[in-house]
Amino acid sequence: MNAMTRQTSTLAIVSLVAGILGWTVVPFFGSLAAVICGHMARKEIRLAPDRLEGDGLAVAGLVLGYLAIAMAVLAVIAVLLFFGGLATFLAFAASTN
Repeated sequence: MNAMTRQTSTLAIVSLVAGILGWTVVPFFGSLAAVICGHMARKEIRLAPDRLEGDGLAVAGLVLGYLAIAMAVLAVIAVLLFFGGLATFLAFAASTN
């Protein structure tokens, strides 16, 4: 009997690597690539489950990508709120003098 071996999806590996790079070297673009490749890998694996594996790698890439994007959005909101509040405070302090 000749047992067929399953190959790890290249897109799943790229998703995981891009997710790691999204947290270190190329923050936004790595995270975006991780999310896109992760979704593509999961679809590819679903369409050929007898030939491909690596769904866990794709999910890990998706999680890393989405978390990095969420953290970036929260950081932008925090900066806008801080400087917006600071500008409002300074405008209020200037108007009371």
